Amino acid sequence: MPPTVVLSVGVDYSVLARQRPVWQSAGCYVTSAGSIREAIVQLRDGDFDLILLGHSIPIESRERLTFLIRASRSQIPVVCVTDSPGGLDSSADVTICDEPGNLLQVIGELLAKRVNTHTAIQPCETR
Repeated sequence: MPPTVVLSVGVDYSVLARQRPVWQSAGCYVTSAGSIREAIVQLRDGDFDLILLGHSIPIESRERLTFLIRASRSQIPVVCVTDSPGGLDSSADVTICDEPGNLLQVIGELLAKRVNTHTAIQPCETR
């Protein structure tokens, strides 16, 4: 199975760096973008399997980026990481609480579901 390439936007880089070996052993390679503008450039130039949006990004910016992804007819799943249980981001395919172990599991399930169904993910599945 080919590696999963994740674009991380607004997720604490130090957290990702500490978990890099775990992510790589799970077959995930993470590229970070420090801003929405940088993310747009990377999306235009790269080929990503999943977009991970951190809670440090304002809601309007997350919605804008998700809108641009969908407007390009891309089926890249968008996962929003919240800092509080029960938080929901209606622009994302999945919203999850900021728990590192949970994050890899959800990404694996989301990509497996996408591959198995060959259809777009249903929006707003909360974890």
